[in-house]
Amino acid sequence: MDSIDSKIIAHLGLDSGLTSEELGTRVGLSPSAAHRRVKALEHQGLILGYRARLSRIALGNPSTVFVSVTLTDQRQATMMAFEQALARTAQVREAHLMSGESDYLLKVLVREDDSYERIHREVLSALPGVHRLVTQFTIRTLATED
Repeated sequence: MDSIDSKIIAHLGLDSGLTSEELGTRVGLSPSAAHRRVKALEHQGLILGYRARLSRIALGNPSTVFVSVTLTDQRQATMMAFEQALARTAQVREAHLMSGESDYLLKVLVREDDSYERIHREVLSALPGVHRLVTQFTIRTLATED
């Protein structure tokens, strides 16, 4: 990866909807050269994909809840079953395997037309291997990576 590839990644990180022409202008390449570079970065696994940034309204004006999950044990089978079931859980936007007191930290979005009580009872508590859930509600978000 050279300095032009780094610039391409930086620009696409800020606006993944740039056309090859716009991107080429910003990094000093022709549109076709910019397109070839982007395809090469995708092929190398440096660009994993593209996504739309959705407004809070489009997401159902959700509240953000962080949930620490402690499993019944830390056997590989328990963790794999939990992670596979978690991948099918739409409300969980991020999941992190943690060191320390709990096993996982989940970022859960609760739509305005839903309730955390329902998600806790019907979704999170029903995940395989769950022993304990500790919930923290967000008061205000100060910064995001988006």
